[in-house]
Amino acid sequence: MLPLPRLLLGAAFLLLASGLGAAPAARPNLIWIMADDLGYGDLGSYGQKVIKTPHLDRMAREGLRFTHFYAGATVCAPSRSVLMTGQHHGHTRVRGNAGPNNPRAQALQPGDVTVAKVLQAAGYATALTGKWGLGDIGEAETGLPRRQGFDYFFGFLNQHHAHNHFTDFLWRNEEKITLPNKVTTTGPSGAGYATDAVMFADDVIADEALKFVARHQNQPFFLYWSAVIPHANNERKRDLGNGAHVPDFGPYANEPWPDQDKGQAAMITRLDSYVGRMLDHLKQLGLAENTLVIFTSDNGPHDESNHDLARFQPSGPFSGIKRSLKDGGIRVPCLAWWPGTVPPGRETAHVAYFGDWFATAAELAGAKVPAGLDSLSFVPTLRGAAREQRAHEFLYWEFHERGFNQAALHQGRWKGLREGSLAAPLALYDLRADVAEKTDVAAQHPDVVARIDAYLKTARSDNPDWQPRAAAPVNPKKR
Repeated sequence: MLPLPRLLLGAAFLLLASGLGAAPAARPNLIWIMADDLGYGDLGSYGQKVIKTPHLDRMAREGLRFTHFYAGATVCAPSRSVLMTGQHHGHTRVRGNAGPNNPRAQALQPGDVTVAKVLQAAGYATALTGKWGLGDIGEAETGLPRRQGFDYFFGFLNQHHAHNHFTDFLWRNEEKITLPNKVTTTGPSGAGYATDAVMFADDVIADEALKFVARHQNQPFFLYWSAVIPHANNERKRDLGNGAHVPDFGPYANEPWPDQDKGQAAMITRLDSYVGRMLDHLKQLGLAENTLVIFTSDNGPHDESNHDLARFQPSGPFSGIKRSLKDGGIRVPCLAWWPGTVPPGRETAHVAYFGDWFATAAELAGAKVPAGLDSLSFVPTLRGAAREQRAHEFLYWEFHERGFNQAALHQGRWKGLREGSLAAPLALYDLRADVAEKTDVAAQHPDVVARIDAYLKTARSDNPDWQPRAAAPVNPKKR
């Protein structure tokens, strides 16, 4: 059971928020745009040479580029839980992708305090468009978006349903909205693939995001736009050999590549066009100078469309992809755009992660941050006041597939990694000298290993749904 203070945190905070005085009039609008399985190296501003991302590259030129920014986890549900709760992976409610067999373990509960609840209590209009993954109709209803601080929701509740970019339905709040695609269903919650693909879900979701901004242009708002691309359709890959299902191949139609590669690149360029539309929309509405836009990804890049990683080098200089706790699986692009406040054309090596969004958004909204979070505001970094920026001594991640894995980053430099079980030895990497994490230097730095090991022993709170389990032994007859 989680500690009692965590269960009471939501009610206590909402009582506190109701007594707050009037917030400053100049509170900015907040937009968090998040790609799904986009790698650090997938954008031109982060070194991509093949895939075209002109609008995001413009966003980088006009804003701030983080070079040492981390997702909350190496897979989607826990990463989103860290983002929403401001608690690191060892404290947040949802710590893995539980799937349809245990939906309650992948749902936020009534006592959880989300950044959306805090902003809603502070007077912000709040909306989620896109993929949620932290609650669903049925056993997981405690985590539905409108029970977790969002006034409005449009998109996918369930991550398996979200595999299909040409779904035959989406959710508006708790109502099913039919789309004209014809789908072969292969799993629960709408998972499958289209046999007659008419309407691309992310196109509709992007339209909803723009409409929300237009509707609420005269009041402060928080938009969490959680795009589904470039995530693969795993079921389509399994049955048809191509998980990169897109309306068209765009500028890659004539490339001498397999369709999977064309589709992967086209999804990223399509996402780039959505971001360009939003930035232009804000300027046209006169909102740009009062709106902070963050763009990032929920974890590292996937290899599930059957596309060629070597062609695109999506992890950039790092090792690993999605499901790895090396930096390729968790270090993600992050761009911040706020004309007139965020100085243009800068980059920062400040080490931040998804959990820091809570404190950042609360500070900008004039709201109080509840106790017990693992969240440091990066507002000083946004404003160019690096000397005022507080830093984490440790960041923490875990992973519950393939046995139990842990990772911690100490002082922004030393990466400790334990793979397979709590009893596994701790590898150590010096990210200043070895960003690819190729050389284990644990033997050369026993003092650092001891500090990280001591931290890992206390880093996580108990959660009955997410107990550390050792990897199953390998049967030599099946090798």
